[in-house]
Amino acid sequence: MALKGNLRDFSTTQLLNLIHLARKTGCLTVRTPSEAARLYFRDGKLVHAHTADQDGHLATVLLKAGKLSAEQVKKILARPEGRNDVQLGMLLIKAGHISRDDIVQSARRYMLNIVYTLFGWYEGQFEFTPDAMPSADRILIPINLEQVIIEGSRRLHEHERLQDELPDLENTALRFANHADARLRAVNLTVEEWRVISFVSPRNTIKVIAQANNMDDFQVRKIVYGLLQAGIVELVRPTGQTAAPAAPGRPGPEKPPAIKRSLIERLINRIKRI
Repeated sequence: MALKGNLRDFSTTQLLNLIHLARKTGCLTVRTPSEAARLYFRDGKLVHAHTADQDGHLATVLLKAGKLSAEQVKKILARPEGRNDVQLGMLLIKAGHISRDDIVQSARRYMLNIVYTLFGWYEGQFEFTPDAMPSADRILIPINLEQVIIEGSRRLHEHERLQDELPDLENTALRFANHADARLRAVNLTVEEWRVISFVSPRNTIKVIAQANNMDDFQVRKIVYGLLQAGIVELVRPTGQTAAPAAPGRPGPEKPPAIKRSLIERLINRIKRI
């Protein structure tokens, strides 16, 4: 049975989280009055994507990546094997025009650009069809959705939206979610994100974390929102108010709980030297 709904009630971030956590296989179709996109997943990982006006064939992907010229693509698509991505990829590699890594990286960028665009769609219909997959001639590149969610959240530029999600920075703290250490190993975080993580504790409000890292409210909201959507941290009521940055004779932000330090502190020690 297909899952259907409206983006006003169920956002792109929530859809990707559901697909990732439930390890879904199938096709997510998202439509607005003027645009449409299809994302394909296998066991909770993104494997293929295309839009209504861009078919996602390998020739098109390589054209957008600058690996092929428009004239080359025109000639390729005129040949029968040009419409079969697997055959085309093998021919181009054998001829020395591109490498296997060129194909993988170009396909990744193509898919991710489509997904990141969806984060800005707030109106429209979606439908998830279980077990639906692209045709067998397409090249599938598995991409972990945890990193996609963090990067997509990072690209949210509407300050008002982030304020709705995290309205009260002075009376909200963070703690690590279950299995946060495993999730941290699976994603690539920025230096700023690791600095926020270094102060995650129920004793530190988000405002305190921002002040300790010389971040404004918008910056810390973007980072915390991404970490929340990736399932790395959770919102909690602060167990006590602290001031930051630390002043003489006053307590500074508390460090992460000992249970999470083994992984985090090895990385934070490097970051502190940056």
